[in-house]
Amino acid sequence: MVKVECDLLLTRMFTIIRMFSGVMMEKFTRPDPSSLFAFPVAAAGYPIIAAFAFATGVFALLRLVIPALVGVCFTFFTAYFFRDPDRVVPTASNAVVSPADGKIVIAQRVESSPFYDGPCQKVSIFMSVFNVHVNRIPYEGIVERIAYHPGKYVNASLDKASEDNERNAVFIRTEAGLKYCVVQIAGLVARRIICKIQPDENVRRGMRFGMICFGSRLDVYLPPQTTLNVAVGNKVAAGTSIVGYIA
Repeated sequence: MVKVECDLLLTRMFTIIRMFSGVMMEKFTRPDPSSLFAFPVAAAGYPIIAAFAFATGVFALLRLVIPALVGVCFTFFTAYFFRDPDRVVPTASNAVVSPADGKIVIAQRVESSPFYDGPCQKVSIFMSVFNVHVNRIPYEGIVERIAYHPGKYVNASLDKASEDNERNAVFIRTEAGLKYCVVQIAGLVARRIICKIQPDENVRRGMRFGMICFGSRLDVYLPPQTTLNVAVGNKVAAGTSIVGYIA
């Protein structure tokens, strides 16, 4: 009798697990192939990591203990900074995902912007040096154009960084004909913006498209009818967190 009850209980547990797994598979997808490494690192970080590792090896051979220890710290921190973990992306209809890891510093309607014709919804994400800095596409579509603007390097958490700092704007048109813009903005320490996509390229929601080195910010300008799903102070993860829904 006890064995029968245990078997029934186990059967129900496995059924629930299968149902839950099915729901999870239906709600999320992978926009990029999975990495072959347990700790994936962005390609842009390899030369810097190698340089620090080489310097550390030289210090160690010269028996310079303190410089060697400092070199080890810099090597490991650089590898940590350039980490590029795989992400699963929600498949919810019309969901706009965050293009970056970090903290929401602006989430509001704006009446005008250099990156959008007319009123729009603006979401700004500030990335500290401890966040993953790989950027991802917020919503699928076709890249219409990419505009790079040189500029200053003020603190990326400030509102004026959107228009004063060095930046790279990617203008995308959705399949429904709506337009939005995602802007990579350099910060106080950041001096390198990387963008790997090209005009006329089809992009998928959540796919990697670039990164900004050492602290920065991303702005997203969405159609005015977009319903925002975040507020100032929220923490978001690139490709996984939903920042809004395009109507």
